[in-house]
Amino acid sequence: MNALDALHSRISVAFLTDPAPDEAALVNIYKSALRAADHGRLRPWRFLVVKGPARERLGDLFLEAALADDASLVAEKQDKISRKPLRAPMLLVTVSSIKQHPKVPTIEQEFSAAAATQNMLVAAHAQGLGAMWRTGSMAYHPMVMKGLGLTEHEKIIGFLYLGSIGGPTKTLVEPELEQYFSEW
Repeated sequence: MNALDALHSRISVAFLTDPAPDEAALVNIYKSALRAADHGRLRPWRFLVVKGPARERLGDLFLEAALADDASLVAEKQDKISRKPLRAPMLLVTVSSIKQHPKVPTIEQEFSAAAATQNMLVAAHAQGLGAMWRTGSMAYHPMVMKGLGLTEHEKIIGFLYLGSIGGPTKTLVEPELEQYFSEW
């Protein structure tokens, strides 16, 4: 798939299944992240690869954080929270890792980490894989950040769920460009 076709047809895939991307596909995904727009070439990001039993450990961490907020969660809700990382065979956690720089503010570095995540989404799609970028309350929870080993100057930008397409996908709707672009 060429780059424009990938960009024009990418869609989030909610139903992901095994197999996870193979090593060659992952290398392409990883390399795409490192080509994101990056003022000052700071590479203000890092990525955690979560697969196999690590997904269950991440689910345990999510549940621990949720229970810290609300110890009265019913069993059904607890199960749902702990199973979130099992919705795909692997996850990539994008972490913005801010570097002190006199000309590159924090927000630009966070945008760069987000751009790296978007590049990975498109790279997965271009290879026929499914991907979904999720955040939610666990991305901002201090216990989750600490449990994943983030430092005080780091943030979770998102959880990128990756796998094979395991079900129907949404219909792509072509937006009217004129609604979003105008002459100034």
